[in-house]
Amino acid sequence: MIAVKEAPFLLEDRDGATAVEFALISPVLVLLLMGLFDIGFSVYANTMLQGALQRAARSSTVEGAAGSLASIDSAVATEIHPVVPEAALVFSRKAYANFTDVGLPEDFTDSNGNGACDAGEPYEDANGSGTWDRDRGAAGLGGARDAVLYTVTMTYTRKFPMASLIGMSETVTNKASTILRNQPYDEQKSVAKLGNCT
Repeated sequence: MIAVKEAPFLLEDRDGATAVEFALISPVLVLLLMGLFDIGFSVYANTMLQGALQRAARSSTVEGAAGSLASIDSAVATEIHPVVPEAALVFSRKAYANFTDVGLPEDFTDSNGNGACDAGEPYEDANGSGTWDRDRGAAGLGGARDAVLYTVTMTYTRKFPMASLIGMSETVTNKASTILRNQPYDEQKSVAKLGNCT
């Protein structure tokens, strides 16, 4: 007598289950991996930017650096562009009399107690701009002994095209900053003067 094998019920059949499970999981897995690679690249690019900025900032602190700012900024771009070829770099420098002044508004006497510099209230024009400013830093490299905030903003298109799928921007903007004091090649000069708010 020949044995006849019964056909398994559809619910009990496990043939091809692995392929179906992989098909369900693979989109999430691929998205997760691309996200990890994107974050890793962004961290790497930012680390390269910070290192290039630190080296360039040291070159900016010596006497006579004001005449070579373009070549100092170009050195940063030369280090960054092999890693992120299409990166757009924006450079800025602000000089302060002391490290403790960085990011602070200019001092003023708040006569009417409203927290704003207005109605002819006296203020100290620390950066020589002729008006009261929310940041007392003067644009540029400053002079001897000044603390200089050197900032580079880098913008580039994401390397992995999954950002739009999860509502993220297609571009990445990284910002790196450092503060160094200019060398004491001369006496520190001050441009501060008194004025009245308008």
